[in-house]
Amino acid sequence: MLLVAITFFGLLALGMPVGFVLGIAGMVGIMDMGGGRFLAMAPDRMFSGLDLFPFLAMPFFILAGEIMNRSGITQNLVKFADALVGWLRGGMAHSNMVASVMFAGLTGSATADTAAFSNTLVPAMVKQGYSKPFACAVTAAGSIIGPTIPPSTLAVIYGSLMGVSIAGLFAAGILPGLLICLMCMAVIAALGKKLNLPISRDRPSLMVIFKAFRQSIFALILPVFVLGSILAGIATPTEAASIAVAYALVIGGIMNRGFSRKDLYDMLVRTTRITGVIFLIIASASILGWWLTFNQIPQALAQAVLSVSDNPNVIIGLIVLLLLFIGLFMDINATLIILAPVLAPLTLSIGMEPVHAGIMIILALNISLMTPPVGACLFVLASITKEKIENIAKALWPFLLAEVAILILVAFWEDLTLFLPRLLGF
Repeated sequence: MLLVAITFFGLLALGMPVGFVLGIAGMVGIMDMGGGRFLAMAPDRMFSGLDLFPFLAMPFFILAGEIMNRSGITQNLVKFADALVGWLRGGMAHSNMVASVMFAGLTGSATADTAAFSNTLVPAMVKQGYSKPFACAVTAAGSIIGPTIPPSTLAVIYGSLMGVSIAGLFAAGILPGLLICLMCMAVIAALGKKLNLPISRDRPSLMVIFKAFRQSIFALILPVFVLGSILAGIATPTEAASIAVAYALVIGGIMNRGFSRKDLYDMLVRTTRITGVIFLIIASASILGWWLTFNQIPQALAQAVLSVSDNPNVIIGLIVLLLLFIGLFMDINATLIILAPVLAPLTLSIGMEPVHAGIMIILALNISLMTPPVGACLFVLASITKEKIENIAKALWPFLLAEVAILILVAFWEDLTLFLPRLLGF
């Protein structure tokens, strides 16, 4: 066990990609158990880790988001959000948050949200008088709404690995995502006078709002259609994801003529790269996961935590702290794949409902996307806007505290988290 830990953290410290780190550490563990003969199991474990039908939903959702973003459809969402809340003090910051909610239903990706708004809303906010660090902080805070509100890639991974209803996880993510938006908008409002945030314009008429709504109607229909078909039991997440791609191609490519054949090729390549990275992490983590399970490490960890306290609230708090801490240093997909099999039995032992435990874990990992030193959204923002990560982090802390407060609410208030899943019969 010590040899595997040294290998894992040593390679990670050297900067090796996490997908390779997981696989090498797992193979070291297997060899330590039974020598070279056991290595024959590695390819089988990698294939078994990916041999889950729901995983097909991920590349489809990623591609649908790429098409929507490249074809300019998402710009109509930004205009609609601006028409709704742009007249408030700090209006463009509020618009950023509302647009993040709308954008979440298209991609389920925090980095896609961050990249899109880094190129559009951040420059527009700076031009209107916002400081660049604050504009970046707002974008980072809103970005985690993407993988919380369905469709969420993390929900697909967690549900597939742990045998939890993906549709139930999708339903459970809606209220937390909306609460994050409202809480961050409250932070913007509270900072409005202190930071002298600009006021965009007079309140728009209903006609202006209706016009913006009409222009964005096709983009707004997609998440409703996708989520509705899944929650109603009409389509599986994979089937709904493939329909989303077809819809995006028709609206973005044929009706809007928003991209060329070369653009489509570029989007397919980008989707393949993103999916390949995620699948490599999953496949490699399957080797390490088998080694952990064989050595009963999850059970040992559960017993160690339970020996500290048998109070469910204390254990939930420890799980949340653990996820937030590890999320500071590791990729969230790898963290989820490694820790989900360890933490899920622990949550079951204290009586947590599987969907409730799943959305708590997902939300905690999502928050780590915007925390230094390795928050993926911070790196995307810094690379596109050329702003220093430390400046973004300083402006981000009020939003981070607000989102941690939502995480605590979700973790300890089961009825809130499970309200929609229970209402919909999950």
